[in-house]
Amino acid sequence: MRLIGLLAGVAAVALTAAAQAQDKLTLQLKWVTQAQFAGYYVAKDKGFYKDEKLDVTIKPGGPDIAPPQVAAGGGADVIIDWMPAALASREKGVPLVNIAQIYKRSGMMLTCRKDSGIKTPADFKGRTLGVWFAGNEYPFLSWMDKLGLKTSGANPDIKVLKQGFNVDPLLQKQADCISTMTYNEYWQVIDAGIKPDQLLVFKYEDQGVATLEDGFYTTEAKLKDPAMADRLARFVRATAKGWDYAVKNQAEAVKIVLNNDATGAQKANHQTRMMSEVAKLVADQPKGIGYLEPADYERTVATLLGGKSDPVITKKPVGAWTHQIIDAAMKK
Repeated sequence: MRLIGLLAGVAAVALTAAAQAQDKLTLQLKWVTQAQFAGYYVAKDKGFYKDEKLDVTIKPGGPDIAPPQVAAGGGADVIIDWMPAALASREKGVPLVNIAQIYKRSGMMLTCRKDSGIKTPADFKGRTLGVWFAGNEYPFLSWMDKLGLKTSGANPDIKVLKQGFNVDPLLQKQADCISTMTYNEYWQVIDAGIKPDQLLVFKYEDQGVATLEDGFYTTEAKLKDPAMADRLARFVRATAKGWDYAVKNQAEAVKIVLNNDATGAQKANHQTRMMSEVAKLVADQPKGIGYLEPADYERTVATLLGGKSDPVITKKPVGAWTHQIIDAAMKK
């Protein structure tokens, strides 16, 4: 019995040592647990992070959580954010650096009621448009400036309605158009009873004003730490595997997301549609999921710098992205 007890003790010590070998890393999401972030939950659930000797904590976001502030305060090693918000934060003093770009395409659009009489963007003048803030307004401001429409000042050309994270302004006709994502709010409008043929959508991609959305950002200080840089490379590699699995196994990915939704607010049908749409934004990346194409970065910067009345950034960023981590991740 003593021998058995001794062996059990040795086994327990071995297991503890193995657990301690897992490097901790914290990821801050841009929003609440949903299929928008399926790849991260899949990577954790399927053991892809564990295979890379990582113990990853995934922190859900929300309306009161600004990822750049979380990074600045040391609350996460990596954050997910849209590039306009990240670059604006960098210019304001938060040294964020893009280390991987998960979404290749933008899912952002304005959704309008056809009965508003709007047929083209030229009809926006004099209208009320719902816009998300907290960093999400930057692509919209750049687009309006490109159209020559003033969004502020004494005599703005359009009325900007600070939109909550719901679709009520469109349903209640408080706004002619509202901000929506292809994978989320558009379907909330449909579920509320408005038919697709009663709506007109303007995708930022189609309007030539799309900017990069969900990407990985960390701070310059963390990148200078060799141990953290290695940890981040392993994280990116496992994440790419998670997203590849999620895109190819969408039904299973949805189940994993729902199992990780501590609030119980998400529903299977909505998450299934979201996963289908999100897959279109992630898939078909020739150089691999996570590889930031310099041309896409330059396009985003040009769009943001194009604003004259409401510039998102005032100068071309320097050192705002790197292939250091993705190159290391792809070497294995």
